[in-house]
Amino acid sequence: MPPARSSKGLASKQARPGRGAAVENVQADKEISQAKRSPSSPQGAPRKRSAFGDITNAHKAQGFVGKKEPEKMIPKKASKGSTALNVAKNNETNLKNSCPLVPTPGRATLKASLVQVAPAEDIDLGQLDDPYANAEYAKDIFEYMREREKSFLLPDYMKSQPDITMDMRAILVDWMVEVQENFELTHETLYLAVKLMDHYLVQVTAMRDKLQLIGSTAILIASKFEERCPPCLDDFLYICDDAYQREELLAMERGILQTLHFDINIPIAYRFLRRFAKCARATMETLTLARFICELTLQDYAFVQEGASRLAASCLLLALRMKNLGGWSPTLEYYSGYRVPDLLPLVRRLNFLLTCSQDERLRAVRSKYSHR
Repeated sequence: MPPARSSKGLASKQARPGRGAAVENVQADKEISQAKRSPSSPQGAPRKRSAFGDITNAHKAQGFVGKKEPEKMIPKKASKGSTALNVAKNNETNLKNSCPLVPTPGRATLKASLVQVAPAEDIDLGQLDDPYANAEYAKDIFEYMREREKSFLLPDYMKSQPDITMDMRAILVDWMVEVQENFELTHETLYLAVKLMDHYLVQVTAMRDKLQLIGSTAILIASKFEERCPPCLDDFLYICDDAYQREELLAMERGILQTLHFDINIPIAYRFLRRFAKCARATMETLTLARFICELTLQDYAFVQEGASRLAASCLLLALRMKNLGGWSPTLEYYSGYRVPDLLPLVRRLNFLLTCSQDERLRAVRSKYSHR
């Protein structure tokens, strides 16, 4: 019996030693580079299933199958039972082919949602050559921070504080903003210091005469965590008008760290705000407006229980609406994990915060952004 064409073709197309692997790799690279973005994928990434198919020998096998001659089959006598079964299968197949497939509401909804969401761009692609940007790990880092912030949600702790009030906390945060400006500290230091103070007050009952000591010590710890050159201990004693001794400040530092179990890498809203502003390609003017809104919430106890990422996304959305720069893009929805309906209740509260009359004692934030 003569050999089939497929085996002959396979023998003639066998790779030469030391050369076939290189040719297949070059061909696979060309096919992978020509892969197009999936229009229905919300991530906008190349479809990995097609890539897996390209680097295998599936396309060669298909060519050989087309050239293969049909083998001679010995006909078998079909029994009556098998004949009836085949007829039933053929009828069922014909019935399916004749009836048009009516899409279910679930399929239609899924298809419509995939069409509406545009592919999200890779916002870190342009910084792959920057060693300080950590572009390869940026998305994973912020996903980790989103998971981590669930462990740092604050309760309504003011009910368990008999000697301090929400107004006292607001005045303290206003003073902490002034300290951040005078020492030229980063925004991250201010946000982390407020978080440290709040988490400490959740677990410890504080007296009003120690409230400024708690705030200044929180800035000291945050400075050591965020700043390259943090202020020295004497500087913090000076800004407190020498109301406390050196030993008291050191004892409070030990107390805060031990109470928080030295776990002070708390996700803050400012980091998420910069990330989301990068997704929106926001200008410095828009980012500054969003920062102003976000910093006002530090003084207001009503926003203490909000998550850092949701607060940052709501501040940016309000700033975009105030500047008439459009709404929440698919890229923002993809990287933030929030849709517009998820943010609207908080955006309304932030808008009310901007329009309502402010306490005359709280001037630090507005003075800080008045020249910008």
